Amino acid sequence: MPTAQPTIVFLHGFAESREVWTEFTRPFPDTYRLLAPNLLGHGTSLAPVPDFSMEAQARYVIDHLGRRNATEPVLLVGHSMGGYVALALAQRYPERVAGLALINSSAYADTDEKRHNREKNISFVERHGVAKFMDSFVRPLFAPANRDRLPEARGLLEDIGKATPETTLVGGLRGMAARPDRTAVLRAARFPVLLVAGKHDVAVPLADSVAQAALAPVGTALFLEGSGHLSYLEQPEATRRAVLALAGAVFGE
Repeated sequence: MPTAQPTIVFLHGFAESREVWTEFTRPFPDTYRLLAPNLLGHGTSLAPVPDFSMEAQARYVIDHLGRRNATEPVLLVGHSMGGYVALALAQRYPERVAGLALINSSAYADTDEKRHNREKNISFVERHGVAKFMDSFVRPLFAPANRDRLPEARGLLEDIGKATPETTLVGGLRGMAARPDRTAVLRAARFPVLLVAGKHDVAVPLADSVAQAALAPVGTALFLEGSGHLSYLEQPEATRRAVLALAGAVFGE
């Protein structure tokens, strides 16, 4: 039977898995149904993946919701690549979206420089392997003050990343590089939008987050001084409060 329980869907980032949301979502009240799928090629979702585009990931999330009888509009919470997937889903299936939270993510397409850096990362993975790539990839994502302060969080991401297949890393990098600009999704949103940004984010420039914060007709933003690209791990309480406030506004709780 379809459920009318308010549903929040958490979408993890590149080289992550649903496990990254475990501690973040633990304090959420049981009035919400929480879903956290492994995106294509990540975690336990290891069937062959012919298409790593954000659009293919969005279709996969829609199928996941269908398998779990989540037929009502949901609140999407996407971190980094998960935000790109959420935007693709909101563009193609706006009737399925009740609200959108972008955590350290962006509606902009990659710049030429960013696409070039993704190709460099692909070359590194193909030459040196996943483990060596993750050894250098995760640490800079934290704000400088958090790189040694949060060893368990850093270790979690490194372990998940090292268990991710090379084909997923390469496919994900190419899928992110090819994604289009989706700022129109924010401008046209008929649902509330939350943007969470870290002031020390090396992956999503603060200026980009500031520029996008005012695009949605109904939007709020949280700029975190003590955060890099991993606000849900670096500043979990503030990020959680913002997401719960959005959920309350979306579902009238």
